[in-house]
Amino acid sequence: MRVSSLRVPFVQWHASHNLGHDGAGVTVMPVRRLLTIGLVIAATAASTRLAAQDTAAIRSADRRAAAESAVEQPTAPVVVDGVTLFRVRGISSYPAERRAAEIAIRIADVAANQAIPVDSLKVLDTPSATFVLANGRRLFGVLDADAEIEGLSRQLLAQTYLTHVAEAMTAFRRDREAPALWADFTRASVATLAFLLLVALDRVTLKRVRTAVHARYRSKVHDVQFRSIEIMRGEYLWNVVQRGVWVVAVFVILVAAYAYLHYVLRLFPWTRALGQSLSDIFLQPLATLATGFVGFIPDLVFLIILALVTRYVLKLVKLFFHRIADGSITLQGFDPEWARITYGITRFAIVAFALVIAYPYIPGSGSEAFKGIGLALGLMFSLGSPSVIGNVVAGLGLAFRGAFRVGDRVRIGEHIGEVTQVRLLTTHLRSPKNEQVIIPNSMILNSEVVNFSALAKNAGLILHTNVGIGYETPWRQVEAMLLEAARRTPGLKTEPDPFVLHKKLGDFAVDYELNVYTDEPTRILALYTALHRSILDVFNEYGVQIMTPAYERDPEQAKVVPRDQWFLAPAAPSTPGRVVEKPVPADRL
Repeated sequence: MRVSSLRVPFVQWHASHNLGHDGAGVTVMPVRRLLTIGLVIAATAASTRLAAQDTAAIRSADRRAAAESAVEQPTAPVVVDGVTLFRVRGISSYPAERRAAEIAIRIADVAANQAIPVDSLKVLDTPSATFVLANGRRLFGVLDADAEIEGLSRQLLAQTYLTHVAEAMTAFRRDREAPALWADFTRASVATLAFLLLVALDRVTLKRVRTAVHARYRSKVHDVQFRSIEIMRGEYLWNVVQRGVWVVAVFVILVAAYAYLHYVLRLFPWTRALGQSLSDIFLQPLATLATGFVGFIPDLVFLIILALVTRYVLKLVKLFFHRIADGSITLQGFDPEWARITYGITRFAIVAFALVIAYPYIPGSGSEAFKGIGLALGLMFSLGSPSVIGNVVAGLGLAFRGAFRVGDRVRIGEHIGEVTQVRLLTTHLRSPKNEQVIIPNSMILNSEVVNFSALAKNAGLILHTNVGIGYETPWRQVEAMLLEAARRTPGLKTEPDPFVLHKKLGDFAVDYELNVYTDEPTRILALYTALHRSILDVFNEYGVQIMTPAYERDPEQAKVVPRDQWFLAPAAPSTPGRVVEKPVPADRL
């Protein structure tokens, strides 16, 4: 049987819908049009149900948010004799801490009053609040806001609080009775004695353990080396072992002290609150540190590895430059004298680079306080030490200029002496009078430096002295006498030969300059003294007087010392015809 239409009664349809009619006057609707209308109605109903569900969900979420907001409001505990009875809520004009403190004071006053019995506690309900009374005296009130926190009715919550207060009043009075106090005092005395015995036992044990460890392990602790590189000294390792034993002993004492104080303070009602808070005073910071340390472990491992790598890189760099300094390693164009200062610069650069890498991993490096301290230190360093930085830069410049070395005889400005130390900031000289002269490197950089020792070993240092002899004395004779005086002077080089220069033809005399060579620049003053003595001896020996330039007329008698008066007391000749003077020590000249 084929069905092409469905008979459905309906109220009225417009003729334009082209609906069919049967003979009974009932409108006939096609199946496709009926299915379409059904789908539309079903979709509309479904959307209505979804909208209703969304609205209910939103309202439920709003209620949960309101409840959570109420719970998150600040509260404070009501504490009596170190025991928390309950928590109360506050407002901006009446903070929770103040409200809790006042409630605790009122409960303590009532508990201390023996005339108020515990069974006098009552609950009084009013439209605005539910009050807890003690012998008709109001202790505190429970508000709707307080009930929202616990999720209970106001009356039920007030009854619960009344029970807590009754228990607190009973314990308050019981703990202050004489039998209870004597019992607590006895327990505290026993605990104190046990703690003192433990301290004494810990000290004795520490001594014995140290003695046993020293006898058994001291000889086994040696330096840790990798080939010729020393990694860690044995003495340092042994100190670490001893410190470890001491740390264990101290830790045992600290744990025992904490347990002792926690137990004793909790015995007495007046100190019970302090005993209860010991964990917050001591353990909470340790817990915070431990939590922070656990979170810091990855960064700490990185910093330890960085420190170890930096340390051994510095050791290798130090060994490398030490080998350059002693000549074991040679680099073309690199003076071994530069090794020390170059090592200092390289070490500074390596440490600075390591600090830059480590900075982000240091705890608190990103805080404003850390940045402020760093900025303040930078300003202090930059504004307060420009001269120091200038001297450091000058010291580095001097090191690479090679103007002088330690042990050289130099003249810097008006100062003459032997270089004893060259530092980053200053250079130290020892003067001929055995004085220490400290010169800033910045001044040396801007002054002329005369180095008497730089060429002395190879070409020799030329010492020179001038004499003025009258025109009546043949210049050839004067030259011969001056050269003879040079040959008689000990400490001067014979090669190259000494020579004489005619410096000036003056008004009354000829100015002769005697030049001699030496390779001992540290004995300049002693050599000048010996040379002048020899000149005087030779000129006296040949009867040539030195009277110029203050010449007026020929004297009646020549101004020379006869040979027979050369050794007048206290002078004494060591060999016939020649005097050998005792040389002046170089460190005094």
